[in-house]
Amino acid sequence: MKNPTRRQFLASGAAAVGAMSLTHHTEANAPELLLQGKAEHVISVWLGGGMGQIDTFDPKAKGDPKAKKAGAYYNPIDTAVDGVQVCEHLPMMAKVMDRVTAVRTVNHDVIDEHAAATNRMHTGRAISGTVTYPSIGSLIVHERGSVNDGAPPYVLIGYPNVTRGPGFLGAKYGYLYLTETGRGPAGLSRADGITQDRQGRRETFLAALRNSAERSEVTRLQDYDAAIQQSLKLSGPEFNRVFHLDGEPDDLRNRYGGEFGQRCLLSRRLVERGVRFIEVSHNLNFLNGAGWDVHNSGIVNQHKLIQEMDTAVSTLITDLEEKHLLDKTLIVITTEFGRPPEFDSGGGRGHQGSAFTCVLAGGGLHHQGAWGETDEVAKKIVSYPVSVPDFFATVCATVGVDYRKNLYDGDRPVPITDRGQPIAELFSS
Repeated sequence: MKNPTRRQFLASGAAAVGAMSLTHHTEANAPELLLQGKAEHVISVWLGGGMGQIDTFDPKAKGDPKAKKAGAYYNPIDTAVDGVQVCEHLPMMAKVMDRVTAVRTVNHDVIDEHAAATNRMHTGRAISGTVTYPSIGSLIVHERGSVNDGAPPYVLIGYPNVTRGPGFLGAKYGYLYLTETGRGPAGLSRADGITQDRQGRRETFLAALRNSAERSEVTRLQDYDAAIQQSLKLSGPEFNRVFHLDGEPDDLRNRYGGEFGQRCLLSRRLVERGVRFIEVSHNLNFLNGAGWDVHNSGIVNQHKLIQEMDTAVSTLITDLEEKHLLDKTLIVITTEFGRPPEFDSGGGRGHQGSAFTCVLAGGGLHHQGAWGETDEVAKKIVSYPVSVPDFFATVCATVGVDYRKNLYDGDRPVPITDRGQPIAELFSS
């Protein structure tokens, strides 16, 4: 098997000779160079529970759960990128890895608590007792806004959660959410029995409340009012047609696969409509009884999750490409943490934050197939570590957000990505 980082080494060496300012590893150069891509949209795929890097995008030699031999659960296969392999249950992703970068060296220090890790991978920071930090989705829509006025800037296809929210940025930069692909975002449609006259009386009452508000609450009410007005604007039939997936060709819908695939198809339709940031949750836990949190026997049917992701995400990539939207749309796959190479007493895996994989695709980036290198069991980082702030800075830079600036919680400056630096080589030509 060829060294999976040989291509990376040669590419980074050439970039260093030709343009020393491109390397994000030289701290002195970082403030002088603002990397900016030209993507307009982000589709963020969330794998709740903790995707095991060694069993997906960073495969190693096979282990043996019965003999307690550390290693991969599946065999590796080659991909479209020379020297880069993925697990055998990702054959469709293997064919499109030239449009993908599996960032194999993401790391953080949260491993024992799913909620805290979910927060870290949505806000880029540890939970604070004094600041409610905004999610990456809210950060991007705060900086870039909607692509057009006829679409919400931020849609969550999954269950609402504070970690996905706007934090100190305010309700204006929150999300609309839905849990079923055939229906629009929750709360956009009037309940049965709410006539136009009754709606008018409600709005009059709300206006009176605004006028009587204390001055200190004015800004908060304005943000809330902006969110209400946006919801009312989007409650009509014009926007809600985007959720009619039966308008798509049957063969395309079949290519996407089941419910998760239909969520990914809907995300493409939302991009076409002008949504800036979409999160798609992959939370169909019934496939293996445990989702991606494969302790004990949950690992036995883990391949079903991997196969479902393979089908849906690879189709999303090719569908966007066929519609000339792939360079304009960054696809991101994130998860709480990875899994260790060792097997637990039930044959499954625990949690690992020291090295795990997140994935980037499309977005007009100069893709590498894989970035960074871990050791022979995907447990320790060998080269090119990428912190969560670095990963967030890469996402921000791809969509033209200045990752070096400060936001403000009142008078308190808050670095937008906690001083992360993008993977500069992904922006080289």
